[in-house]
Amino acid sequence: MGYARTSTVCMIGATAVMVTVEASVFKSSAKGTDTVRMSGLPDSVVNQAQTRVRSAMANSALRFPDKSVTVNFGPASLPTTGSAADLALALTIMCADDTLPTEQLNDTVLLSELGLDGTLRAVPGTLPALMEARKSGLRTAIVSPENAAEASLVDGLAVYAPRDLATLVAWLFGQTTLDPVVRTAPDAPPPLPDLADVRGQPAARRALEIAAAGGHHMLMVGPPGAGKTMLAERLPSILPPLTDAEAVEVTSLHSLRGRFSGGAATLMRHAPFEAPHHSITMQALIGGGTGFVGPGSLALAHRGVLFVDEAPEWKRSVLDSLRQPLESGEVRIRRANTSICYPAKVILVLAANPCPCAPNKPYDCTCTPQVKRGYLPRISRPLMDRIDLRVDLPAVPPSAILAELSEAEPSEQVAKRVARAREAATARWSEAGEGWQCNSEVPGPALRSQRWRLPTPIRKSVDDLLMKERITARGYDRILKLAWTIADLRDHDRPTAEDITVASELRIGYTLS
Repeated sequence: MGYARTSTVCMIGATAVMVTVEASVFKSSAKGTDTVRMSGLPDSVVNQAQTRVRSAMANSALRFPDKSVTVNFGPASLPTTGSAADLALALTIMCADDTLPTEQLNDTVLLSELGLDGTLRAVPGTLPALMEARKSGLRTAIVSPENAAEASLVDGLAVYAPRDLATLVAWLFGQTTLDPVVRTAPDAPPPLPDLADVRGQPAARRALEIAAAGGHHMLMVGPPGAGKTMLAERLPSILPPLTDAEAVEVTSLHSLRGRFSGGAATLMRHAPFEAPHHSITMQALIGGGTGFVGPGSLALAHRGVLFVDEAPEWKRSVLDSLRQPLESGEVRIRRANTSICYPAKVILVLAANPCPCAPNKPYDCTCTPQVKRGYLPRISRPLMDRIDLRVDLPAVPPSAILAELSEAEPSEQVAKRVARAREAATARWSEAGEGWQCNSEVPGPALRSQRWRLPTPIRKSVDDLLMKERITARGYDRILKLAWTIADLRDHDRPTAEDITVASELRIGYTLS
């Protein structure tokens, strides 16, 4: 009886888990016995791996043992999903059958799907998987050629990317050479859209700056062509660049969606921007799937912007699925055997036309008063209660479009003010012993505590709104957060009465009388 084991990695949500693949090969007393038994918690894709392995070995002139094979995926209490264990399964069986040397696989992680012809194929989540392998002390990785560039982003690992199983086996026997993958200098990322391209809309530009500085959610209402999409697309250009840890975190989420397969890979340094279509399903927005539970658009926008255009046209249940993740900053998807968690700290930007007919001028509207009144309320009140900034965009005047030069500030200048405001907020909360990075993360009770509570005369405008029941308790706290962000942009140590008034007006969407 022969025994061998190798290492691979399984992704459970955004968490990489080291998996030991064990194989025991023995001669059965029954004639003609040639069975493979799987133990652990393999999903249907893993259970089907034996079929792919058999065919891959046959087409690579390798012999599958004509014996009984028992395979275990450990830890046996955790589900093993996806096709990333195919290569590990094939090599473990050959090692257990004494047809392959095991010495070179002792500190190696194997991460690839096998085609029926023996080719090594890409798998999602290569970056976070190999980072976990390096953390576990492994020093060599074998991946598919399509995942080679992504794998090379992980320092401390010698990465090899053979084209097929036969080449890999020949390398293990010393019959051929494989050169380790060399990290190439990444191409310069394309420039982000610049705020200087936006003509007019000073109020919306100011609101966008506040949203960036404090991480606040925003709603823009205006006719077609007013610049809603242009403004939303330019929000990432004024957000601070991602730190090293944030870049790895965000890039790993995109790796889970296989967005780097087959091409050059580099860490994402800018805030991501996701703009799903209004016909998107809840599963595609929040995350999910059969077998592998992948991240949705919400998680892919982590540390960046989720843009919901034509918000009233979205299915209400799909939009409302954002409510809990916006509060917690994460998505939790529960399955029978496990709970999947993806980070989802985003700035949500909603955009809407004022009514279904979407006229350029109000007097061109053909909607009945009843239809017009019922259009924006298609966005549920609980979701709207989580929106901090509400801005009406008028139609852009022809003079702004026809002007030869734009006097609008470029993103670079606005980004500097945003960075200073965020630095002020981070310094303030860190001195208080808290880990909040921007004002939108601060719990309401903290702002109402004795240490941070503002004097009554300063709070008068927001207190009046609460007493008149024009805002909810959540709205009250969010106005306070908004006021702190405005104060940071104005270099105030604490919000003034004017800051509170401006925050209140931005929250409710109209000027206080």
